[in-house]
Amino acid sequence: MERITVVKVGGNELDDPAFLAGLSRAVAAFGQPLVLVHGGGREITAALDAAGLPVQFIEGLRVTSPEAMAIMQQVVCGTINKRVVTSLLQVGVRALGLSGLDLGLLRCEPHRPAGADLGRVGLVTAVETPAIHAMLAQGWLPVFAPVALGAADGLSYNVNADMVAQALAAALPGAELLFISNVPGVLIDGEVAPDLDVAATDAAIASTAIHGGMVPKVRAALAALEAGAASARITNLAGFATGGTRFRG
Repeated sequence: MERITVVKVGGNELDDPAFLAGLSRAVAAFGQPLVLVHGGGREITAALDAAGLPVQFIEGLRVTSPEAMAIMQQVVCGTINKRVVTSLLQVGVRALGLSGLDLGLLRCEPHRPAGADLGRVGLVTAVETPAIHAMLAQGWLPVFAPVALGAADGLSYNVNADMVAQALAAALPGAELLFISNVPGVLIDGEVAPDLDVAATDAAIASTAIHGGMVPKVRAALAALEAGAASARITNLAGFATGGTRFRG
C-alpha cells in the first residue's frame, strides 16, 4: 500500500462551510490513502455553556466530567463527524465516520499529566491497525472523532485530537501526519521553510524566529515524530498535496 497520510483538522476550522468544502475537494484530489482526525473546538464549548456546565482547561486539555463527556461525545461523534462525512461524500469520497469506540479502534488509559485529574480525558495506548488497513484497502476514508475506549473500564474518553492523530500516525508504518492550519507553513524570515529537523526547529523557537501561535503547532509536529510518525507537515488547504513545512527527526 502507498504511504498513508493522517490528516488532522481542528474543530474551529470546521465551523466554516467554505473551509469544509475546500477540505473535501483537497481530500478528493489527493489520490493516496488518508485517515482524517478532527477536533471539536468552539462547538463543544458552546454545548457545555448551553447545558450550564463549567469549561476548564489544564495544560491545554479540557477537563471532562461524566456529564461533559456525554455532551462532548454527542457533538464530536454526531454533529461534527457527520457534517465532515457528508461533505466528503458530496465530492465522491467514500468517507466512514468513526470514533475510537467503533471496533475498539482506539483504546486508552486515563491521562493524568503531572498527576492532574482531568476526569474522562484519555491517552491512547492501542490502535487497531489491521481494521484501519482493511478500510483503506476497500478505498474507504476513516474519519475519526477524538473519542477513545477505556481499556480497563470500558468507558468513553475525550482525547486531544492532536494526540489521536499522533497515535494513528505512529501506529501506521511510514505514515506522515499532516496538520491543516490557516498558514501556508512555518515562516522564517518571511519565507515558508520547506524542511526542518528537530534541532533547527528548537533553535528557531529559541531565537523567536518561530513565535506566537505557530509554536504549539510546531510542538505538535515534533511530538508526532517523537511518537513514531515518519514525518509531519504543517500547511494550509492550498498546500494540501505537497506544500508547507515538513519535519523530520
